[in-house]
Amino acid sequence: MRTIGLLLFSALALAAFDDDRKTIIRAIKDYAKQGSSSIPKIEPYLQDKDDEVRWEAVKAIAEVGGPRSLDPLLAATRDSAGEIQIRATDGLVNFYLPGYLKTGLLSGSLRRTTTAFRGRFSDVNNDIIDLGVTVKPEVIEALGKLVRDPNAAMEARACAARALGILRGKAALDDIYEGLRSKNDLVLQEGLLAVQKIRDLSSGPKIQFLLRDLNDRVQINAIETTGILRNRDALPTLKDILETDKNIKVRRAALTAIAMMADESSRPVFEKYFPDPDEGLRGAAAEGYARMKNPQDLPALEKAFNEEKKANPRLSQAFACVALGKRDIAEFSPLQYLVNTLNSKLYRDVAGPLLAELSRDTEIRRSLYPALNRPDATREEKIRLAQIFAATGDRETLDVLNKLKDDGDVQVGQEAARAARNLAARLP
Repeated sequence: MRTIGLLLFSALALAAFDDDRKTIIRAIKDYAKQGSSSIPKIEPYLQDKDDEVRWEAVKAIAEVGGPRSLDPLLAATRDSAGEIQIRATDGLVNFYLPGYLKTGLLSGSLRRTTTAFRGRFSDVNNDIIDLGVTVKPEVIEALGKLVRDPNAAMEARACAARALGILRGKAALDDIYEGLRSKNDLVLQEGLLAVQKIRDLSSGPKIQFLLRDLNDRVQINAIETTGILRNRDALPTLKDILETDKNIKVRRAALTAIAMMADESSRPVFEKYFPDPDEGLRGAAAEGYARMKNPQDLPALEKAFNEEKKANPRLSQAFACVALGKRDIAEFSPLQYLVNTLNSKLYRDVAGPLLAELSRDTEIRRSLYPALNRPDATREEKIRLAQIFAATGDRETLDVLNKLKDDGDVQVGQEAARAARNLAARLP
């Protein structure tokens, strides 16, 4: 009987605890409806012993947002529960990149970020704050500590690494490097992507040890990052990987990285792979020719462009033709082909980075301005070109974007205004 009594008492106590928890969670949700003024009322629940209560508290504070949310969210990055750390991190990113909570790392579930490899690396990434946005140093510091914390859940460390990339957290690069020593594939992938976004060229040697990682995805990300950072010291390793690795995706990544650092010493490599049966390899070789900038290579590239049947290598060949002098905008020209491809859901993320790189050349950028005014120019073309000009333009480009603000399409006008702000923030 005594045992039965104890069990009954425990059951009643547990039921009462559940009722209390439900009451508290309901109160938190009601407070959240009141807006930012309610954050001081929610904040004490971040210290509750119950994980579910703390989760609801950090969730509410993140969704309410605003300046008052920053300090509580910073505190929540130090919580003992990984899911709470993740939600706090999402909330911090959302403050600087509104809307992130709808697409970020919610409910402790980390989105996989390795994109399908298409044979070249992106020079434009929308998952990053605008250049004019200033992030409080305390935020970068807190996220850096989380990335390198050996006691934190790996998902939380990976989430913090992603956040540092989005927030351009250069001050936390040493923390990211430490995270890259974790041997956890998810942290490695997110850390490498963060290094790509921060784009500090001194990072190249710091990630070189990952070029032969046993995980193919991590290895590809490391190779990709090496190419973006133009780490020429890694060229011998990349060439060896190209010739010896059995994974075609890894080999494509290696040749693409070599092509990003192209000079005459790599010409034999590009000559070997330019006619290769694999479309990724021959496309990467064409990009290598583009960056060597030898006009004598143009006839062969034009011939390849006109005869190519596959979209991926044809985009690379178009890129090379434009880089070597074919800058006219005409119906079947290589430059027009790249612009037209901005309308393709399947290949716009290939054409965009190639156009962005070309647009860094003043004369090529000027050749692209008329594409905004063509009668048949589409919304997608105008928006993506505006984004590209924001990253690559000069003061002359600012005038072009200011005119585009008056476009009859509201979405185009809004994106042009945003691009103009980003460009103005970047100009000296």
